[in-house]
Amino acid sequence: MLVPKFRLLFWAGIVFLPFATLFTVMPQSVMVSGSMIALMLILAVGDALLAFGRLAGIRVELPEVVRLSKDRDGEIELHIRNERMKVRQLRIGLAFPGEIYSPNREITTRLPEENPSASLVWPCKALKQGRYTLSTYYLEAASPLGFWGMRSAVPTCLEIRVYPNLFAERKNLAALFLNKNLGIHTQRQVGKGRDFEQLREYVPGDSYEDIHWKATARQRHPITKVYQVERTQNVYLIIDASRLSARKRKKESEKRKEETSASDDMSQVSGFTSILDRFITASLIMGMAAERQGDLFGVLAFSDKMRGFVRAKNGKAHYNTCRDTLYTLEPQHVSPDFAELFTFIGTHIRRRALLIFLTNLDDPVLAEGFLHNIDLIRRRHLVLVNMLKPELAASLFSSPEIQSADDLYKNLGGHFLWSSLRETEKRLKRSGIGFSLLDNDKMAVQVVSQYLAVKQRQIL
Repeated sequence: MLVPKFRLLFWAGIVFLPFATLFTVMPQSVMVSGSMIALMLILAVGDALLAFGRLAGIRVELPEVVRLSKDRDGEIELHIRNERMKVRQLRIGLAFPGEIYSPNREITTRLPEENPSASLVWPCKALKQGRYTLSTYYLEAASPLGFWGMRSAVPTCLEIRVYPNLFAERKNLAALFLNKNLGIHTQRQVGKGRDFEQLREYVPGDSYEDIHWKATARQRHPITKVYQVERTQNVYLIIDASRLSARKRKKESEKRKEETSASDDMSQVSGFTSILDRFITASLIMGMAAERQGDLFGVLAFSDKMRGFVRAKNGKAHYNTCRDTLYTLEPQHVSPDFAELFTFIGTHIRRRALLIFLTNLDDPVLAEGFLHNIDLIRRRHLVLVNMLKPELAASLFSSPEIQSADDLYKNLGGHFLWSSLRETEKRLKRSGIGFSLLDNDKMAVQVVSQYLAVKQRQIL
């Protein structure tokens, strides 16, 4: 597409207006005025014809995949090829999706005179995690005289993967456990373990409960079973991606490091995080902790059906698989189907495992459905149930700051919610299931602490 530049408008104003005025005042100057106006028209038309081939031989090479972290500065590296080397200045524009903010909507760069290749780094920041596509980039090159700009929209396929920002959670863990990196170190295991290792002859001091009576009968002298501490345990994070996980929560400690010129909607998305995003962040941190402890880690996401399942393994490639499964999850506007979930767990997770649920049980109907179906798995697996603590859930007289009738009704509603959650906790504990209300700021740390406590006590 051919567009006029400011230079064309400037020279057109300098030539057309004075000579048109001169012709009006002095009709005998028709030859001079007409010649200058005609010359300007010839130059403009000729420059326009020469502009049509300016973008030939110019292309921009973009990477196939760009990986960013939410709310952290990133960059995209562009490689420019100028085969004919006729253009010295190129204007580039990238059509970012609304969830990707860039301070530069377009960049004008000078191309080298003796090298057909050039590089350009484009700054950007992701405001929301997920998978996005940049499908078009725009080029503009000026005509030889600079009167016109030749523009072109070039299709491309750049995949932008925005992962959860784990920096703050990793920092909190490092401060909690006082060790480098994640701050997690291997702790001394308490107990004799539960994995059968071998049989040996009885020695004084062995427990009677460890005697293998069938082997004793065959050998006609006492035989003892020897157990070893479990080296690799299965740990699964089970994530609720249903309607209640779509609610937004803002971390109290979160402060924007810089103000951007993004729209109000994007500022709101960046400042507030959905409960599902917090679940995903805690799950990925938990995966790192399990990897450091030598355990097998898996994830399961559900709503009214199974949204994703990765069987427990270890290794960097497996962690990347779990991350790629989780970061694109979006909350569904449906209620969770706990019956299908527990049936799926019973048929697909056979070996005893630690199941850490990240769900929402502040809806009494959903809580009743969860309690009704949990018996399908609680005897085989060790189950821990976690949910984000509701902002208003507190006992009636825990807050001294009540200044109006609205505050009283608000605290009364929070008390009913708190009482309902306490009843859910009691019913779960009677079934041998742990239940915890997690703080928004410390969610990942608390989940990892639960896991390490299970490892320390050899409950699994």
